Amino acid sequence: MKEIANETIEKNVEIKHKKEFTIFDFPLIRILAWFIVYSIVGYIIETLFGLLTKGVIESRQSFLYGPFCSIYGVGAVVMVLGLQKFNKNNYTLFAGGFVIGSVVEYVISFIGEWFFHIKWWDYSTMPFNINGRICVCFSLFWGLLAIYLMTYVHPRIEKLLDKINPRALKPITIVLTIFIFIDFVVTGFALKMFYVRLVKNYNLDIQGVEDYIDEYTKIYENPKMKEFIDKYFSDEKMLKTFPNIKVTKKDGNVIWICDILKNIQPYYVRVFTPQMKNYEIFNNT
Repeated sequence: MKEIANETIEKNVEIKHKKEFTIFDFPLIRILAWFIVYSIVGYIIETLFGLLTKGVIESRQSFLYGPFCSIYGVGAVVMVLGLQKFNKNNYTLFAGGFVIGSVVEYVISFIGEWFFHIKWWDYSTMPFNINGRICVCFSLFWGLLAIYLMTYVHPRIEKLLDKINPRALKPITIVLTIFIFIDFVVTGFALKMFYVRLVKNYNLDIQGVEDYIDEYTKIYENPKMKEFIDKYFSDEKMLKTFPNIKVTKKDGNVIWICDILKNIQPYYVRVFTPQMKNYEIFNNT
């Protein structure tokens, strides 16, 4: 009887897994959980990096509200999935990481400039770069990171997720995914309103703004909307959330918003004053 019961349970589990939507044989919920964990890890890494290089505690998040650096989440998920066929030895992992990491970095940089009109990083001063989005130096870094990710980091992330009750993991993952998506949409709207306000108040000729400035100017000129936007998406809120935000002018020049809003402190707390200046290429949101 016990054997029959065990077989029934195993069949039910198999049927359940077959019904789940999978990508490269990994359940979608699991992949979303990876994205969330790596986004949080990225946020912590970026915060510590900002502290060590600039001596300040500042926001390093991708969107307005959650403690997530989604660039890390997206990058890690694509790397883990894409490196499955390269996970034979360190040489194949390095080659796969070099290519996949470079493609991910280029695409994310393009999306940032296209959707948010933000330059998260700029490698244009570094040798062997493509449009300032990727360069050989960091592509080599992606190769080394792939080895470390697949042999050391990801197995531990998997063990961490395995310790969480599946009945709890699924709803938590779904709720956080929905939250991140809403945060993403709200951030896109807030940034567009922020750029409209910069154009209006500082007469900036920002690339891409002409695509939506008329529509969003009408929204901003509505008294109730203006009051709401200025309260919840104020210049201080936007600059403190994205302290390293840069935009490209129509003449091609890249400008730092903190150089325009000089009366606003872009960080939360200064811990110490570093001896060397922070390198621009590492300034991501």
